[in-house]
Amino acid sequence: MRQKHLFIPSLREVPAEAEAESHRLLLKGGFIRQLASGVYSYLPLGLRVLHRMESIIREEMERTGAQELRLPAVQPAESLQQSGRYALYGPELFRLDDRHQREFALGPTHEEVITSIVRDEIHSYRQLPVVLYQISTKYRDERRPRFGLVRGREFLMKDAYSFTADWEGLDRVYRAMQGAYERIFTRCGLDFRTVEADAGAIGGEGGTHEFMALADIGEDTVVACEGRGYAANLELAETGFAPVSPKAAQDVPVEKFATPGTRTIEELTDTYGFSARELIKTLIYLADGSPVAVLVRGTAP
Repeated sequence: MRQKHLFIPSLREVPAEAEAESHRLLLKGGFIRQLASGVYSYLPLGLRVLHRMESIIREEMERTGAQELRLPAVQPAESLQQSGRYALYGPELFRLDDRHQREFALGPTHEEVITSIVRDEIHSYRQLPVVLYQISTKYRDERRPRFGLVRGREFLMKDAYSFTADWEGLDRVYRAMQGAYERIFTRCGLDFRTVEADAGAIGGEGGTHEFMALADIGEDTVVACEGRGYAANLELAETGFAPVSPKAAQDVPVEKFATPGTRTIEELTDTYGFSARELIKTLIYLADGSPVAVLVRGTAP
């Protein structure tokens, strides 16, 4: 198509509520338009980008042997109630009644739907493993839609579901999916980290990972050790320090003494003969106007 025929309604000025640079650029460049809070229309340029990302995802999913399907957006409330997630999602779940007053919900994800299909259609372990995925619209009534497409009420999502005969098979599929996601994000040019995370409402057992794109507008905090390649969401981060046995201090009497002019761990060890491993330094900061105490160990074991 000739450029002069392309529908690219660019903007000179963007709405004041467009805080994130990515949001402003998408609006100015004619990629998207807002219909309501957290609800956007994808214009021709925006849809081209979506199609390109979908093609990358499909290539990497097919590389793992996953098969694509499409599940309905409208789900019976009964299936979500049976899994316990109807209440768990709370007000984020879009709920509706049909003309017969039967309860339904717009799908935030599709675990219940895909599980019912596999339950009814898979009759032997010989039919496993099977990995099914889709790229479809999801709906969540976010309390605070923010940053344009970053947090919306209606969004396109790729979700995959694996079914195996044993834990070993599940681990193999998990590693294959992790590799596929890392290739997808690399091909999309994202600066990301694979971090340990909480499964949240999705559920699950064992190790769970998230893929965090590093950005100034993010709402999660990631801690990482570049030297060892460790990364985790702040809620699940673990230190490399060995636990200290309480027995080490049981037989030592508590003694209070002054340390005038002594400001560092090194000065304490040199002046009083302590080991740095026995010491903790307390630092006081002001964070958002409130005092915060930070305890720092003298040294790693």
